[in-house]
Amino acid sequence: MERRIHVSRKSGSWNCLLVLLLMLLFTVVFINFLLYIYLDQVYAPSQLNQLEPNICPYGHFKIATMKNCSPWLNCEAIKKDVRKLKLVGVGAVKKVFLAEWKGMKVALSELTSLDVKDDFLHGLRMLQALQSKNLVILVGHCEETYTILTEYHPLGSLKNLEETFNFPKYQGFNTWQNRLKLAIDYVSVISYLHNSPLGTLVMCDSNDLNKVLSQYLLTSDFHVVINDLDALPVVDRENGILVKCGQREITGHFVAPEQLWPHEVDVEFSDDLMPSYDEKTDIWKIPSVTDHLLGHVQGSDIVRFHLFDIHSECSKRNPSDRPSAQTVLHTYRRVLTLLMKEMPVSEMRDML
Repeated sequence: MERRIHVSRKSGSWNCLLVLLLMLLFTVVFINFLLYIYLDQVYAPSQLNQLEPNICPYGHFKIATMKNCSPWLNCEAIKKDVRKLKLVGVGAVKKVFLAEWKGMKVALSELTSLDVKDDFLHGLRMLQALQSKNLVILVGHCEETYTILTEYHPLGSLKNLEETFNFPKYQGFNTWQNRLKLAIDYVSVISYLHNSPLGTLVMCDSNDLNKVLSQYLLTSDFHVVINDLDALPVVDRENGILVKCGQREITGHFVAPEQLWPHEVDVEFSDDLMPSYDEKTDIWKIPSVTDHLLGHVQGSDIVRFHLFDIHSECSKRNPSDRPSAQTVLHTYRRVLTLLMKEMPVSEMRDML
């Protein structure tokens, strides 16, 4: 009798353990399912503007707390309703002011000199034609006074990233996950430019790391948008059109090999003798920018290890051997999904 009771208790214990194991397995599968849904929603490939709920129809904008889209502000509206507050930045082409429109902060850009008005107007044309989730939102413009109004992002450019993470308010965001997501946003912008409605556009204003970082803004919800579009020449392979980024000699280790003067040092630089190149110059720079964005937080070296192969491909000296931006973007997303899947269940639960 006692033996039967003992066997029964032992059998009951195994049944309980089996139930617990099945529940744990179900929990892990369920959390992974939620994680895949989360990643798919956040990092799904870009769709057309009309499928993006936060993108307004062409010629309209929506910022801050606005519920409806409004037409771009014209010269009269800017003069009447926009108030300058303070100067926040000066570049070769634009002076940027913090300004206010109907109680909302906006960025007001003005031409620095008539000598660079063509670059200024080119940037405006790009902002008008390329409005998407990858770009800063155009609020209005006035060509008569060479003025551009865009959404204001108080966290500034990616040059300020480390300073931002040092603020107590944002220290909790300083993780390899968030840093990799910023890199994904950055590559997403490059991919969008290389496959834009205007053709294959090249980020020419990118001869060093700081210059590249200054082109991108960090949004308050920790995404990346491109802000400076003054130098975006188009590659048209069908018609044999390649690009050259300026008429001066480019130097340094950051730029792609094909952007360097290919002749002997005793041969004086001449733009006429400088070969043209394509969008693969942007691909060459991706590993350096991503390495900076990843920083040195816990887990960043693991991310670098998983990105090693694709970054080696990006660093091929022959431009035609480098992958497309879309391929790099797909790899980045796959690495994020893989590493998130490998995280402990407790960390995944916190993420969700």
